[in-house]
Amino acid sequence: MPHLPDHLLAGYRNFMNGRYLTESGRYRELAKEGQAPETMIVACCDSRSAPEAIFDAGPGELFVLRNVGNLVPPYEPDGEFHSTSAALEFAVQSLKVKNIVVMGHGRCGGIRAALDPNAAPLSPGDFIGKWMSLIAPAAETVSSSTFMTAVERQTALERISIRYSIANLRTFPCVSILEGKGRLSLHGAWFDISTGELWVMNKETGDFERPVLE
Repeated sequence: MPHLPDHLLAGYRNFMNGRYLTESGRYRELAKEGQAPETMIVACCDSRSAPEAIFDAGPGELFVLRNVGNLVPPYEPDGEFHSTSAALEFAVQSLKVKNIVVMGHGRCGGIRAALDPNAAPLSPGDFIGKWMSLIAPAAETVSSSTFMTAVERQTALERISIRYSIANLRTFPCVSILEGKGRLSLHGAWFDISTGELWVMNKETGDFERPVLE
């Protein structure tokens, strides 16, 4: 029995004969010098919305954090385990990234779960339910709207959650201080899986707009 699924081994073979072959010098440089990405992306775990593919990024260009629902929790130095906060701390304090982009996407399963108060836990720990409770107030407000369809409610919460995460980013002292000094910029984006459209958050209004591509 193979130690890895066949399709992964086949993909690795293609990688070695393709992308690695053409970018081997870059990989060797990264191995020797270390990484120095200018941008951190906070994205969802969803297999359909990979930031490296969407932004056509090469090795070492993006520092990517993925979790369910692309959420950033508030700053809580309570001695517990905080993987998202740890990744954020490393990106800002050690890598000194210049940009943080919170990128949500359409048809997000985590957001759908947050909108369904009757959803049964997937396990006794209900880890997803606990995690998505971070946006419970917004989910309750959106789900109570009878003027929107189910699809409209989901899209609304997907975008609201991005603004929520950006607000939580600013509760981290290292983020708020650097943003205040103009050394760190926060951005929001939403990706439509079905059409490939990317919507970018207007920093002044909070609205999501299609960028003009040259």
